Order: sequence, then structure tokens, then C-alpha cells
Amino acid sequence: MLEKFKAIREKFLHLEELLSDPATVADMDRAKKVNKEYKKLQPLVAVISRYEKTLSNLESARAILAEERDPELRDMAREEIELLQPELEAQEEELKVLLTPKDPEDEKDVIFEIRSGTGGDEAALFAGDLLRMYTRYFQNQGWEVDVLEETPGSVGGYAKVVLEVSGENVYGKLKFESGAHRVQRVPETEAKGRVHTSAATVAVLPKMEFEDIDIRKEDIRTDVFRASGAGGQHVNRTESGVRFTHLPTGTVAESTESRSQIKNREIAMGRLVQQIRDNQQREQQNNLASQRRSLVGSGDRSEKIRTYNWPQNRVTDHRLEGDYKNFNLDRVVEGDLEELFDALLMADNAAKLQEDN
Repeated sequence: MLEKFKAIREKFLHLEELLSDPATVADMDRAKKVNKEYKKLQPLVAVISRYEKTLSNLESARAILAEERDPELRDMAREEIELLQPELEAQEEELKVLLTPKDPEDEKDVIFEIRSGTGGDEAALFAGDLLRMYTRYFQNQGWEVDVLEETPGSVGGYAKVVLEVSGENVYGKLKFESGAHRVQRVPETEAKGRVHTSAATVAVLPKMEFEDIDIRKEDIRTDVFRASGAGGQHVNRTESGVRFTHLPTGTVAESTESRSQIKNREIAMGRLVQQIRDNQQREQQNNLASQRRSLVGSGDRSEKIRTYNWPQNRVTDHRLEGDYKNFNLDRVVEGDLEELFDALLMADNAAKLQEDN
């Protein structure tokens, strides 16, 4: 275990050096990746340092108890052991959670969709409230948000809104939000003051990144040929045209724009990657509806993952043991979601640890 901690700290220090390296600073994409990995290790390294200090103090106290003859010193050592032992055990549990393998998609940006479900106009108003709640949270996290699509409700709120959310550990934070969200309150449209129950659905999908496209050299067939068109005799005598065929998908891209075969290779490869990326994005969009249904169900009130009860100022997450209840709904709807998200993450990590055991 201590060897593993040493390796983690060495990696952390290496990343720290890279962040101050002018070559890294000059490369914005690389700097962003290094900084993201560095920040991901920061909390783990902090807990490791506390754990090693606690362990060292505990070993010193045990040594005093074993070697000392002075009764007063032995009593002090016993008291310290009684204090340090539970502290060490708590830190060990914290390390177990931090060292639990994470979903490789946790670092991805997301496509975030909210739709009104059952409940008519009130469901659309509630979808608008959810959008406001999540937008506040996104702002607090320092994430970037782009609106991709929005369909307003007839009396306010939204029938549907789709966002692209970018930042650090976005999917890791939001992946538990997919499902039907139920609201219990007196709607603005209710004249008699009766409590109504309505629903909206949330779908969180990890966004495909350019680097997700894995094109292996052995999967590409290369053909060179004599280009035709403008350029006179030169293009007819020189095999400068390049055509790439991606065998697994049958995607074809070529270039004859340049008299240089090397330049045409660059252009054709760029086109090939772009075509494969576009095809994958189209496939992702085609699968969006079925993925959304699997994530959120039909949007019926009975399929809820969470209930927002306005009269009792209560939020209940039905996936957590004992139906987790938070009586700070007024703060939650203002974007204060950390406590709720932490509870979901802890439950997920506990389940993973149990599976490993």
C-alpha cells in the first residue's frame, strides 16, 4: 500500500513540474489535460499525507508503550493510540473510496436534456425550475454551458431543453441525475390551492470527444493515383493523389488539391477522421432516443428517482437507502446540490467496494 502511495505522489510531483514547463504552457490542449489530471490527484495526495502522518504517530505511540517503563508515559501513549486508531481507520476508508476505479467516462463533457413529463403546463413549469436549478449548479462549478435546443412551454417553462455542459469531471458529477423527477406543490395554474403531482425527465449522456476516435494504421488501405484537373502535365505525370479507405467502416476520403503527396496525405487523413467522427455523431444522435428512454423511462410520475415536495420543503431521493431526505429544498432549487450528489457518489462507491469484496 505504501509503495502505491509513493508512486501516486511521484506522479503528482511530475505533473506539478509539467505545469510549470514552458513547453506545456505553450500547448493549450496539453496544459488542459495535465491540469485536469493534476487536480484529480490533489484530494488523493492530501489524504495520503494525512494517513502517513497518522500512521507514523501511531507507530511511535506503540513503540513508547512497548519500550517505556515510566507509567505516566505509558498512559499517555495508550491515550494517543485510542485517539489515533479510529482516525487511521477512517482515513483508510476514505482512501478506499478515492482509490476505487472510476468510470473512464467521468471526465467527459455531457449532453444534458430536460423534458416535461406528465402534468401538462405544470410539468413544463417544473422543467423550467429544474433548468434554473442545474444552471445555478453549473455556474457554481465554473462549467461552460451551451444551449443546443429549446422548446418553451405554452404558459412558461420548457417542453424540452438540451444543453452541452463542459468542464472538469462533468459526467462524473451528473451521471446520477438521469431519470424521472417528480414535483409536489400547488401550481401557479391552480386556483383552489390544491397540491398537484407532476414530473419532468432528465437525461445525461457523455459527449463523444475527438480523441475517442481510434483509427489503427492496419485498418487503413492507402491508394495513390495520378491527379487530374488543373495543373497541366505535372499532375498527370505524378502520383500525388491520395485515397484512404477505413476498412472496418468502409469510409473513404481522398485529396488531390496539392501537388505534394505528403500534403494530400494530411488533407485526406483529416477528412477521413472527420467523416468517421461525423458518422459516429450521427449514430449517437440516432441512439439518443433509445438511450434516453432507458435512462428516464416514460416520464410517468410512478417512475421517479427523486421527489421535490414544496409544502414540506423536502427533497427525497428514492435510490438511496431509506429514501434519503433533505429538508432544504429551498437551497437545493438554488443549485446547492453537493450534499445530494455526495450521498449518491458514496452509495455508488460503497456498492463497487462490496462487489470487489
